[in-house]
Amino acid sequence: MNSLKFLLKYIKYFIHSTNAHGIHPPFLFELYNNVIADQTPFYAFSDIESIRAKLLLSNLVIDINDFGAGSSVNKSKKRTVADIAKNTLKAPKYGQLLFRLVNRFKPTTVIELGTSLGISSMYLAAANSKTKVTTVEGCPNVSKVANVNFNKIGLKNIELINAQFDVFLPEYLKRIDQLDFVFFDGNHTKEATLNYFKLCLPKTNKSTVFVFDDIYWSKGMSEAWEEIKKHPKITLTVDLFALGIVFFNTDLSKEDFVLRY
Repeated sequence: MNSLKFLLKYIKYFIHSTNAHGIHPPFLFELYNNVIADQTPFYAFSDIESIRAKLLLSNLVIDINDFGAGSSVNKSKKRTVADIAKNTLKAPKYGQLLFRLVNRFKPTTVIELGTSLGISSMYLAAANSKTKVTTVEGCPNVSKVANVNFNKIGLKNIELINAQFDVFLPEYLKRIDQLDFVFFDGNHTKEATLNYFKLCLPKTNKSTVFVFDDIYWSKGMSEAWEEIKKHPKITLTVDLFALGIVFFNTDLSKEDFVLRY
């Protein structure tokens, strides 16, 4: 998506978004005030951001095998780590939101489809040492850099799988009874996003949380997000522009919210 179209989408989002004053369900009111809008600096944030700062300065060149939609900025198969960090890593506030969501819902397991250099993985894992984070990255060279970062920060509850999502996900889902928390952050195409969503659906329960990255990244991703929101198994959704959060709690009414973040 070109910059002008993306800007227009953001303006539309901002106009339609609301803050705490426009939220009526008690569950979401509490979540917005205590999790989404919270700015408390947790101990792990500075350590993770220190690693990000080093990545942004790294001139290491690696070969990229991109199995998804690819970068909208750099199509080269050889990229510096700094370039990958600049163009693919989520901004600190979104990584910190992932941390707070895990801290709030305390899932036993987290699945992340799309490790990249591991910044979001570390935010997911740092929230609770008892939560096991399984993160999947298709490119072996990117996986190696992420593993170095995990070792630097000393997080022991991250398992990195170097595999294509289409191969990993069906096999993984056969081995588990339920999904607690899934962060969909790779292969940003409509077809792939909907496919992974549908594969995961049978393993959800009322406590499951799905987070979708880059829901306005392209026309296809926007269409995927609209289709996901309409699924009858979903009750409440939250649109934060860069992220979409999905809940399956049957105690909640079926509503879609666009919240300012």
